[in-house]
Amino acid sequence: MIQLINVNKGYEDNLILEDINITIDNGTVLGLVGPNGAGKSTILRLIAGVIQADAGVVAVNEYDIFDNDEIKQSIYFLGDDPYFFNQSTLNDMKNYVKIFYKNFDDDYYDELVTIFSINPNELISSFSKGMKRQAALIIAIAARPDILLMDESFDGLDPLMRFKLKQSIVQQLDRQNMIIIITSHSMGEIQDICDSIILVNNKGITLNEKTDDIHIAYHKFQLAFDKDTDASIFDALNPYSVSGSHRIFTLVLKGDLEEINQVINNLNPIIVEHNHLSLDEIFRLEMEEQ
Repeated sequence: MIQLINVNKGYEDNLILEDINITIDNGTVLGLVGPNGAGKSTILRLIAGVIQADAGVVAVNEYDIFDNDEIKQSIYFLGDDPYFFNQSTLNDMKNYVKIFYKNFDDDYYDELVTIFSINPNELISSFSKGMKRQAALIIAIAARPDILLMDESFDGLDPLMRFKLKQSIVQQLDRQNMIIIITSHSMGEIQDICDSIILVNNKGITLNEKTDDIHIAYHKFQLAFDKDTDASIFDALNPYSVSGSHRIFTLVLKGDLEEINQVINNLNPIIVEHNHLSLDEIFRLEMEEQ
């Protein structure tokens, strides 16, 4: 289990995170989303023990992470710009990583090399950006950490490679009860793999929900009436937005669907059409509310 309790972190006079509280249970795949510069990467670095919080507690299984080498051996941090030794091959990097990760799985490494169709004896410097990303992912997954931190790890991957990566992550979860945290600036990019999503914005956490709960909490209604109607009749629903006029309206709402339907039915519309919002739409909606 990972815990961040009342965590603050800034750089010089710029406060990035303020009073952050997060609990992540084992077996969780968490999507950490938010705009660029919101503090997503900072949270990963705090969990990896690369940097220390200015205030608060960052712990794994109730042990402080910073300066705790034993815990760090169970955490793999894959940054947004993977580093490789000069003139190294994938096999070279594998042998280096094996020094620090005692659970490194050579058989799984060989399997991933085949899946991603990468030559492990070719110089990584000759790889494209996407292939370098794949190489870093192969080593990270094969290291079999208890906690895998992936910072914008889908960048530079084509759709097929993204699909293969997601398959590998699911297989990894089936084999061990690990925690995976993936940062992104797009909910849509990670919605089909993450079971929980946290939105980081304005130095804090503005959304922290199970992915399935997010889907069912946000609604878009299109309503038609048989006479001219004033938009003020929707005020009781506390909508995020209302568009349209006269007889046709579109509402974006958050809340219990049964309760919303009761209120809408009492307004006597002649047509009611309901849809859930996509995660990208929810992301934009929450960002606009900040």
